[in-house]
Amino acid sequence: MATNELLDLLSEKTLARLFPVGKDANHERGITSIFLATLSVVNVYASSVLHSIERKIGVRSRIECHTEIIFPNTEGSDRPDGLIILRKSGKIIWTALIEAKIGNSELNEDQISRYLEIAREHKINAVITISNQFAALPTHHPVKVNKKLTRSVDLLHWSWTFLRTQADYQLRVEEDIDMEQAYILQEMVRYFDDKSSGVKTFDRMNKEWKNVCLKVKNQERLLKSSDEVENTVSAWHQQQRDISLMMTTKLGSPVVIKLKQDHKSNPEKRLKDDIAAFCDNESLICQFDISNASSLLTVEASLTNRTISCSMELQAPSDRKTTKARVNWLIRQLIKADQNGIRIGAKWPRSSKNTWATLEELRDNPNLLQTKNTKLTPHRFIIQTVIDHAGKFSGQRTFVEGLEKTVTDYYHNIGENLTAWVPNPPKIDVNLDKEPNDNSGN
Repeated sequence: MATNELLDLLSEKTLARLFPVGKDANHERGITSIFLATLSVVNVYASSVLHSIERKIGVRSRIECHTEIIFPNTEGSDRPDGLIILRKSGKIIWTALIEAKIGNSELNEDQISRYLEIAREHKINAVITISNQFAALPTHHPVKVNKKLTRSVDLLHWSWTFLRTQADYQLRVEEDIDMEQAYILQEMVRYFDDKSSGVKTFDRMNKEWKNVCLKVKNQERLLKSSDEVENTVSAWHQQQRDISLMMTTKLGSPVVIKLKQDHKSNPEKRLKDDIAAFCDNESLICQFDISNASSLLTVEASLTNRTISCSMELQAPSDRKTTKARVNWLIRQLIKADQNGIRIGAKWPRSSKNTWATLEELRDNPNLLQTKNTKLTPHRFIIQTVIDHAGKFSGQRTFVEGLEKTVTDYYHNIGENLTAWVPNPPKIDVNLDKEPNDNSGN
């Protein structure tokens, strides 16, 4: 595409404004304009955001953003909220239409489909949607569209919370950002954080959540094909993403959802597999990979028990030869932890079952985890808390509130204090250099 061919084609366009006025000052247009203007001038932020969709920005790259895009011969309602143009040495190398929703407004399949057709017609590379809906990855879109429409155009998604988190993270870690760009980024974050902006975190489960919990309590079967089960697992997927962004903000370090490789590339398979696991186990499970943490953080919400559990696993130190010594190695890491509710599990070689004891019990007697076979030593430890949320578990809001508090408390009390065991480096055996009958010292 020639340098200005796409722009010349548009019957209307406006450069994205950091401070929109007039009709563009309304919530949806206004926040989109603020975001796009920030993207076009704050280089480290643009690099971070576009990296999430595998677009690299080089030193000769430039981002140009427009709002209120109108193509000729399109219906009046088909007005994308924005256009991103990535140039290299003046030449357009990638383009994307932007469609944004704010507050409780959700993305519309028909509208997205029309924008995909417009993008295909005008050889635009992608359609990116932005809303308060969450997705594990930008390629996992919250709205299903006909796959034919995405053969030549990528359909991607960002949540407003993700865009806000990326800005906050860059302000914390980027040392070379200049004062003017830092100020713009800070102001965008401040705007996003204001309640009037319409930016929302995931604050409630799906409307069927209480009924699904009641079915499990009454020992009724959950059907894989039912809408209530699919909506519950979909809500859980959104909740996972919200937790990862919440923890990223709290820690100032990346926290990502741990996905199987085939689930990364196929969101439909992820949903199908997770629905099957949910119906079989009546539990919702996920894992988070926290940068520089000792292990993955596993979170499980059991509808059967109405509990939320968090756990991490550590390899037991193989240079300690007894169970007691290995347990004491772990207990020393938890010396500052509030021991209430902490359970320690030991994994054993061969087919031996896991053994469990509370941290309080192990402080008094480190041998409590030992199996009947005293020659065995544990090779891994599980450090877990299980919180009973009782009646609050089935509430749409109270479940989310309880889950987020449980995860935060667990990591602060336990996770951030755990250190993985690392074997000592091997040492040179100086005796190997000596001759068998070396009498040089005589």
